[in-house]
Formats: sequence, C-alpha cells, structure tokens
Amino acid sequence: MGCGNFFYVLLITFSVALITYNILISANAPLKQGFPGNPSSSSTPFSVDPIIKMPIDRSNPSSTKGKRLFHTAVTASDSVYNTWQCRVMYFWFKKFKDGPNSEMGGFTRILHSGKPDKFMHEIPTFVAQPLPAGMDQGYIVLNRPWAFVQWLQQADIKEDYILMAEPDHIIVKPIPNLSRDGLGAAFPFFYIQPKTYESTLRKFYPEEKGPITNVDPIGNSPVIVGKESLKKIAPTWMNVSLAMKKDPEADKTFGWVLEMYAYAVASALHDVGNILFKDFMIQPPWDTEIGKKFIIHYTYGCDYNMQGELTYGKIGEWRFDKRSFDSKWPPRNLPLPPPGVPESVVTLVKMVNEATANIPNWGS
Repeated sequence: MGCGNFFYVLLITFSVALITYNILISANAPLKQGFPGNPSSSSTPFSVDPIIKMPIDRSNPSSTKGKRLFHTAVTASDSVYNTWQCRVMYFWFKKFKDGPNSEMGGFTRILHSGKPDKFMHEIPTFVAQPLPAGMDQGYIVLNRPWAFVQWLQQADIKEDYILMAEPDHIIVKPIPNLSRDGLGAAFPFFYIQPKTYESTLRKFYPEEKGPITNVDPIGNSPVIVGKESLKKIAPTWMNVSLAMKKDPEADKTFGWVLEMYAYAVASALHDVGNILFKDFMIQPPWDTEIGKKFIIHYTYGCDYNMQGELTYGKIGEWRFDKRSFDSKWPPRNLPLPPPGVPESVVTLVKMVNEATANIPNWGS
C-alpha cells in the first residue's frame, strides 16, 4: 500500500472515530464541543473551503424595524435535478420577499458539492464540503446536516432566525415569522411517528431526557427556528443522523426519512420544542387547495386522466413529476392540467412555467 493510500485510510478512520465520539457527547450532555471542522483546530479530519459567495444583505433598515427577520437556507447538490428546482424556488422567493406581512430576510443555497458551479451569480450560495467519501453510505441526504454545520459556523448571518427549506418548495405568498416564545415552527408530517417507534428512538433519545412525546413529528424542513438554537441543534443532528445510519435497526426502520427523525431527536435533546403548523405548506396531489398555506411542496407525482381524475400509482395521460426531470431541465411552457384538476396542481404548474419563462438562460 502506497503512502498516499495509507494516509487516506488513516484519515477516514480518524474521521469516523471523531464523529462517534461526538455522538456520545451530543446524546448525553449539552453541546459544548463546538463545530466539526473548526479552522482553529489543526487536528480536524474535515477540510473546509472558504465562503465562495455570501448572501447579499438587501434589507432596508427603515422598512424592517420591529420585524423578526428569518434567513432562508436551502441545501442542494450540483445535480441538474437540484439545480433547476433551486432556480425556480429562488425566483419565487424574490417575488414575495418584500410583500405584505413578510419577515423574509436573506437567502442562501448551501451547495454541498464542495465546489462552485455556474449559478453562483444567480443564487446567493455558500459552498460546503460533502462528507468524506463513503461516509454517507449512499444516502446523500446525510450531507444536509453536515452542510448546515459548516454554514452556521462560517457564514455571517444577519437574521436571528432561520427557515430551513428544500429545493422542491415553491413559496406562494409572503411568509411571516411563525416561531414564537423560543419555540420553532414546523410542519407536522403524518409519517413521522415517534411514539410508534419509541423502542428504536430510545437508543438516541434516552428515557432520562423525558417522554418520547418530546420528539415532535417533524423533519428539518420546513422549520423556522432561532439561529442560536440551530447552532446547538445542527452538530447533534449530524451526529444522530450518522449514528442512525450505522444502526441496522434504525436504518431499516426509518429508511429515506432517517435524517428527518434525526433532526426531531436533536431538537428534543436540546429542549427546543416546535409549534406544529399545518398551514405551513401543502403537498399536491393530496392537498387540493392552497388556502392559507405558504409553500407548495411538490414531492409527489401528479397523474391524471383527461377527465381530471387522479390516477395515482399509474402514469396518467397528463402528469407532472419532478423525477421526470432528474437529469434534464424541464422545458418552458409545460402543458397545463386538464379541466377538473385541483387548484394546487394547476397553481404549481403555472408557477413553474412563470419562473422558467422569466429566468434567463433556462435549460443551460
């Protein structure tokens, strides 16, 4: 084995050991050890690139007096799939940022590919390093908490609150700060069920911390939370995510929502409760009306026949599914749904079309 290969193996081994140590500390005591990758520590196994481009502070002090502004942060890879969604999301963020009742401040795309891309000029972006090769075990979402750790450590975030969002979110109206009294504001997911999986979760949220109902039925997004609270939560979220992925029972039980459970546990470990805000967002095609909601989350495919009837589970005569564009850009002017399709789906497609029609150099 060459010196280079030996050093690489040693580096990864040390990384795993350090993170395992952090897991034990995070699960049993208030987080005081700081962030992984602290530039002042020469022994850190993670390399951290400098900030490539920081968000521009566009706030007007005279117009934000008395407001509790929050910074919107979206983690993403440099894939075509994530990139087109981020461009659409940022288009609508800018449309509603200064609207009535808005407490939306700055915006950052946290790009966890480790290198800048050609959209740095279009979207305010922070470049974060991915986890060391192989550590995510093929579950790329594990890069999300590690990316947040780096951003919170290095970025000059002006706002006192953070909205954690995702690329497949479209903002449909100005968002106020929904958090209050030291509590976060989060969307409750029906499939996050801490009580059902208490025996598994107790490995990461011990009984001495309190009842399992302290773990809220949420993920990390959408969540509005105090910046200082998130600085405490994020390293624990990272460590618990890695610990769950390494635990065969937890990995099998939680599957693709493992990182969501990890955030809920980390929030509870730091005694940060959440207001469960059902009007935070809708998820077409199951949610049919926009009403008072603030975000459309288009995670599910929308399939309909030409009579406007849902054909979920079967590819429809008309469909919109983000996965149809996992390696290619959606074309401009997508066909609208047939008559009878719910408002939520019609609005979603119209908003995608408006964004792509107005974003320069779409598809390149």
